[in-house]
Amino acid sequence: MQLNTVLFDMDGLLIDSEPLWQEAGLEALAQFGISLTEEQYDNTKGLRTPEWLEHWFRLYKVSMVHAPEAITFIEDTAREKIRTKGIVMPGVDYILPFFAERNFNIAIASSSPMKLIDVVVEKLEIAHYLKAKVSAEKLPYGKPHPQVFMEAAQQLGVQPTQCIVFEDSFNGMIAAKAAKMKCVMVPAPQEHYKNRWDAADCKLESLADFTEKELEVLGGDFFLKGAMFFSLRLDSECNLRRNETASSQYKYIFTAETRRRRVILLE
Repeated sequence: MQLNTVLFDMDGLLIDSEPLWQEAGLEALAQFGISLTEEQYDNTKGLRTPEWLEHWFRLYKVSMVHAPEAITFIEDTAREKIRTKGIVMPGVDYILPFFAERNFNIAIASSSPMKLIDVVVEKLEIAHYLKAKVSAEKLPYGKPHPQVFMEAAQQLGVQPTQCIVFEDSFNGMIAAKAAKMKCVMVPAPQEHYKNRWDAADCKLESLADFTEKELEVLGGDFFLKGAMFFSLRLDSECNLRRNETASSQYKYIFTAETRRRRVILLE
């Protein structure tokens, strides 16, 4: 089926907001005596704020009664930091016209609250490119569940197999592949070398590196590594597991409760 839609994650991909989210989150955790290493923080990138906070509260045995106030603090603080200090990512001024000139449907599909999406869209002056803005904020599931991408496809009236997803986080990559969409990864420079991105259909150093050549490859009948992530589902315990009715010979196991996220591919 012909590709005709592109879905962009927002934080860390369109705007350099990840450090600002990190500042806000760590400031909130510090109020409860919690400090995280860079590796710990990186392993929970891409999660919605409630899931992110719950993960660390449960790990460090902080009462969830404090969660609503902490969530509000994180989101309000991050929004103000991004509004005043957020910087557009390299290649944004190239990639949006690239797809617009080819008559692609263009949308943002983000874990961030809609209020923040609106702030970023206004700050970057990109509203005229977008046919949809989708937030996982009020959906039953956030990334790594594919629901936000599936919702975007539904709003645009297209099939998942017609979509390309641009992401920068591991959880976003898993969500895109679980949705049966093509996935282009643009990891942070310090993470680009990691083999955790091998399930993506394409990996770039910048949005500006995506060309007609990459588009042709994504649209071809190639069996890429990302294909092994078809037919995933999220169960009630926040674990991604292979759909038992799927014909895939691979199994992907994602455990949200573990301190380190692991990919296990079993023949």
